[in-house]
Amino acid sequence: MPQQAHGGNLAWAAALAGCSPDAIVDFSASISPLGPPDSVLAAIVSQLGNLRHYPDPDYSELRLALGHFHQVPSEWILPGNGSAELLTLIGRELAQLAATMLITPAFGDYYRTLTAYNAKVLEFPLISSEQQVPLVGRLARAELPKLLRTQDSGLTTDCGLLLNNPHNPTGKLFSRDSILPYLREFALVVVDEAFMDFLPPDEEQSLIGLVQKYENLVILRSLTKFYSLPGLRLGYAIAHPHRLAKWQSWRDPWPVNTLAAAAAIAALQDTEFQQHSWKWLPQARNQLFQGLASIPGLQPLEGAVNYLLVESQQSTSELQQKLLQQHQILIRDCLSFKELGDRYFRVSIRSEADNQRLLSVLSTEY
Repeated sequence: MPQQAHGGNLAWAAALAGCSPDAIVDFSASISPLGPPDSVLAAIVSQLGNLRHYPDPDYSELRLALGHFHQVPSEWILPGNGSAELLTLIGRELAQLAATMLITPAFGDYYRTLTAYNAKVLEFPLISSEQQVPLVGRLARAELPKLLRTQDSGLTTDCGLLLNNPHNPTGKLFSRDSILPYLREFALVVVDEAFMDFLPPDEEQSLIGLVQKYENLVILRSLTKFYSLPGLRLGYAIAHPHRLAKWQSWRDPWPVNTLAAAAAIAALQDTEFQQHSWKWLPQARNQLFQGLASIPGLQPLEGAVNYLLVESQQSTSELQQKLLQQHQILIRDCLSFKELGDRYFRVSIRSEADNQRLLSVLSTEY
């Protein structure tokens, strides 16, 4: 069974490890270990009787809840079957432009959707080419590149820009101000904020508050990572209603099921879970970072969210197989990020016990 580019492929990992999927300790998928919240599970159970009915095709209640949460009108929100479904719709629109610019290394699904619609892709590296400086050092000080300016060539006025913030796989958080200039330069700017909710309100750098000012801005969000619901599939786009209406006409009806809609509404209202998550993450992340940094041969990169990118002196694909077969631990190799290759892996922040188990095992491998 070939491994997919995404993390969290427990069927592949279990086949390689010779165990059941439940036995795998999964560090490859960047999912919070704290959920799903009890409130969400209760909401799902409460809706089981409604499975005999079709969902509301307009998802009015869900959109109202999301609009209240983000302080934007509900007609500016489009729920989807995970942010992946919405990314596919975005790819179709980006392909109509002269080119789409990606900040690399870039999430593999961006290439998937752009390739599906034969979009022209231009890559701009986040990482400088200073060979005398270790890559982790260059990543630590990386900033958004200065892309082509409209006054120089006019190119970007008919181009799209697709980036994620916080950045995957580095975990770097870009400031809101560093992205603002692009909104005046590109025909369409898509900011994937799938991990932004791991940051408390006073630290996050979301551009949601600017969507109503910039018609060319699209924000993607996911509810599956922060609330531990990847199997339920729920994301949403925030953009101009005219754009969302066009996307709605392109897709199948009822993309979000009744249980997912109920779970989302409950999750948004669970302020206790949100506060607990924001308090838990910094300490847990720092403990794992310090533990990885203390192992000779490993160099983690400080990040803002719930995963860490780690540089390794060993082949990480070989390390991944060794950890699976001998310890039933799954880490995320970075082979799908061509700029990183076989000397980097990514790990999510899990419980203290799981993190210590990983550190103990890695200590014996170096």
